[in-house]
Amino acid sequence: MKKIFFALSVFILYSCTSNAQEKFGPTPTKEQLAWHDKEYYLFMHFGPNTFTDLEWGHGSENPNVFNPTALDCNQWARIAKAAGAKGIVITAKHHDGFSLWPSKYSKHTVRESSWMNGKGDVIKMLSEACKKEGIEMGVYISPWDRNHPKYGTPEYNDIYINTMKELLTGYGKFFELWWDGANGEGPNGKKQVYDFTRFKDSALRYQPQIIIFSDIGPHIRWVGNENGLINSTNWNLLDTAGFKRGEGAPPNDTLNTGNYNGKHWIGAEADVSIRKGWFYHPEEDNTVKSGATLFNIYLKSVGHGGNLILNVPPNRKGLIDPLDSAALMDFKKIRDNAFANNLFKNAKLLYTNNSVEVHLDKPVLFNSIMLKEKISLGQRVVKFEISGGNDLKQFQPITQGTTIGHKRIIQFPTQNIRYIRVKFAEYKAKPILSDISGYLISN
Repeated sequence: MKKIFFALSVFILYSCTSNAQEKFGPTPTKEQLAWHDKEYYLFMHFGPNTFTDLEWGHGSENPNVFNPTALDCNQWARIAKAAGAKGIVITAKHHDGFSLWPSKYSKHTVRESSWMNGKGDVIKMLSEACKKEGIEMGVYISPWDRNHPKYGTPEYNDIYINTMKELLTGYGKFFELWWDGANGEGPNGKKQVYDFTRFKDSALRYQPQIIIFSDIGPHIRWVGNENGLINSTNWNLLDTAGFKRGEGAPPNDTLNTGNYNGKHWIGAEADVSIRKGWFYHPEEDNTVKSGATLFNIYLKSVGHGGNLILNVPPNRKGLIDPLDSAALMDFKKIRDNAFANNLFKNAKLLYTNNSVEVHLDKPVLFNSIMLKEKISLGQRVVKFEISGGNDLKQFQPITQGTTIGHKRIIQFPTQNIRYIRVKFAEYKAKPILSDISGYLISN
């Protein structure tokens, strides 16, 4: 076993050896690091589907169907901030092709609706609201367009790029651009061959800091399900050679776990809706997930080293529904209570050849440990083991796990012990933790 040395500096655990401070394998960019730190933000599916009870609109709907009579983006931003979410990603254009801003490259937009006499602009309203509340904003721009007559022709790729340019140059900075691989027929019965290389290059030219999501990145990846769940083994690494977005993507299991020796840093983003569907449907009011359910999802997404994007669809008035808001606030309360008291805060830390020990003044009750790697230098830990006891000579196994990454929350039956040991049983390079903390979380 390789020898590891650790030191403590302002709650930061790091290896004292100079070579351990060198990057190992693929590492995140500063923009990806900032994205990891966001951890949790809201998704908002909003558009004609909100009013037609569809999930995928046909593109032939009358624009007048879009009529949010009490639209208040300030309410969205206030609730998002109060819920502890770091931002909002809005469906600026879904598969139906309806644009929530008056795009000059489409005839299927808010401009053609009677809402606000055709003068409305949801993207502008939300951008201003997010700035006011100090949270960030992202946009979902579906490449699939079931309305545009040029879809399925070479000209459409230019139209899509110009559509992105409108958004990315006209509404301030966005933290995330959300793509999916949907590629169905347009109104002309044709399918489009997307030029994602040009799409990516154009987006980064307009906003170099933006993080782009799709099933294969380039910056963050889908996790292979829409349940908000990431595998307990989660590598922020992925091999993309030979794969394409959509039908040509890697298997869902691979997207969920990443690749052990992946060549690119592509973090995992778990998506899930607070309701059964992605758009608001009144008949689904009884499907709103409880705060406790959302917290369990959080533990299996953010707590497995990824980020959580939680869909909260505005209702037909253009407001976050009271049922959804109540669930978000309960989720926030549970989360705050869970991590309010770090039981390891004043502990002594002892470093051995391949472990870190936590020595408390007296036995304490706890059932959760949070570990963080210093991912700016790479993801290194392959397997760890946690043990403990009240006698330094008699440590008993508690639990074990695999990867750590940005944040790993490990839960186990409640312990009443004084000494805890985290042993790095297997690793690619010298492990470097940025934090270790302990909690008693009520279930």
